[in-house]
Amino acid sequence: MLLSLHVKNLALIEEEEVTFADGLNILTGETGAGKSIIIGSVNLALGAKADKAMIRTGADCALIEMVFRADNERQSAKLKEMDIPLEEDGTILIKRKIYPDRSVCTIEGEKVTLKQMREISELLIDIYGQRENQRLLRREAQMGVLDAFAGDPDRSLRESAAVGWRTYRDLKIEWDKGDLDGSARAREIDLLQYEIQEIDDAALREGEDAELEARYRKMNSFRRICDAAGEAGQIFAEGEESAASEVERALRALRKVEGIDSDLDAICSQLSDIDSLMSDCGRALSEYIDGMNFDPGEFAAIEDRLNLINHLKDKYGRSIPQIQEAREKRAKRLEALSDYEGTRAKLKKDMEAERVRLLDLCRQLSEVRRSAAKDFTKRLTAELLDLNFNQVDFHVEVDSSEEYLSQSGFDRVSFTISMNPGESPRPLEAIASGGELSRIMLALKTVFAGKDDIYTFIFDEIDSGISGQTAWKVAEKLGRLSANHQILCITHLPQIAAMEDAHYRIAKTTDGRRTVTHITRLNEEESVREIARLLGTATVTEATLENARELKRQAKEAKNNCK
Repeated sequence: MLLSLHVKNLALIEEEEVTFADGLNILTGETGAGKSIIIGSVNLALGAKADKAMIRTGADCALIEMVFRADNERQSAKLKEMDIPLEEDGTILIKRKIYPDRSVCTIEGEKVTLKQMREISELLIDIYGQRENQRLLRREAQMGVLDAFAGDPDRSLRESAAVGWRTYRDLKIEWDKGDLDGSARAREIDLLQYEIQEIDDAALREGEDAELEARYRKMNSFRRICDAAGEAGQIFAEGEESAASEVERALRALRKVEGIDSDLDAICSQLSDIDSLMSDCGRALSEYIDGMNFDPGEFAAIEDRLNLINHLKDKYGRSIPQIQEAREKRAKRLEALSDYEGTRAKLKKDMEAERVRLLDLCRQLSEVRRSAAKDFTKRLTAELLDLNFNQVDFHVEVDSSEEYLSQSGFDRVSFTISMNPGESPRPLEAIASGGELSRIMLALKTVFAGKDDIYTFIFDEIDSGISGQTAWKVAEKLGRLSANHQILCITHLPQIAAMEDAHYRIAKTTDGRRTVTHITRLNEEESVREIARLLGTATVTEATLENARELKRQAKEAKNNCK
């Protein structure tokens, strides 16, 4: 459930915070008041593409914050998977800051990517607008709707079919690639034998390259190391002016007064440790200098070996393990080519067996889809009739063919509909108007309301292209849906606004220099006046107000009948 929305410095919004209620939240306002900004801010918070032009003029960044309450275990599990702690009260704070060159997304204070933001938002809220309506016209989206309605059996078969499809595809690619004539096969065998021998002759040892590079760096810098070690050795050399002698002289001086002052004793102890360390360092440095030597022959051998290893890396891989892996792949390929006919026969057998398994999965998936299509057709038709379609003949066509074989099975799904007596059903995309699409989408959401885990819906332009009795039917449907869900609905229609559980007005004001959009929750009387305004008279009269009150009374009665 969406508890609150806080927006700052976004487009015409300077800073607004609104708390939403359970049930049906209605948002109204004059055309151009900024209703789309509210929905836009929700989309931005949930991972939509941001543009620096959205930042309010004069501001460094825009901020959108949303607070949800987790409604089910799937939401909590997803946050746990993302290593994001959930508050004890189940609330989830989502925040996005938009800068001119970047944006920063956080969930519960933890930084997340836009992809992660979208993943969690898909579990928290459904947003329906004109774009979603148009998406419903695409065949792949229609198959997605049917698959979602079919539920777990469909999902399990689709996952298995996808795995089977990828396996079959890879085998087929290997089959097509492996069709060689005798001369081409002989040339590839010669090349493979040469490359395998080249790697074997090198007798590589894992980690050898790092060891050789360390030795090469040391020998290549031998003169610099000698100079540095010699200079350091002079400091430790025995004599009146050596560093060790100076430390020892200071230590002897302090020991003359040892035991008198504890602070000075501590310094003396530290100096004693330094004296020991300098002695150890002096001996170690002396031994290092004595052991230094440079063998030109060894240096040349290391250089040659490194050149060979780097040559093999250029050809076969960036590391010795990758070179060895390349060798094994070539050995397997050589074995396959050496027994070409046997390998081809086995590959063909495996490919055909995988195709048989894939087609069997596709048939099972198709049966599940056809069964789901019958129930889906029945339920959606009932919902459409309830939304003032006088006559509707809706069908889900599932066409199956091996020609359509893909990771989704071998079906093509099409929604067909007729809304007038005597007309044959035609594809949805061929006949549905904007208003009809809005009602179909609402009917679709009603069908899914009891099947998904999402509690909060946003409807934008659900009233597109409708009026009169149809508008009232849509309002009743929203009222019934809001009995078990939280709904945010932007509308221009008084019939829908009257069904509100919470009513918000979006308005634009200006001081002559800057324009600002505000959102305000209305009390009962303010809601009545806003509905009267939506009725469209130039002046809000007492008669108009009474009409608005009557609409609200009827809406309340309709909602009570749903309980």
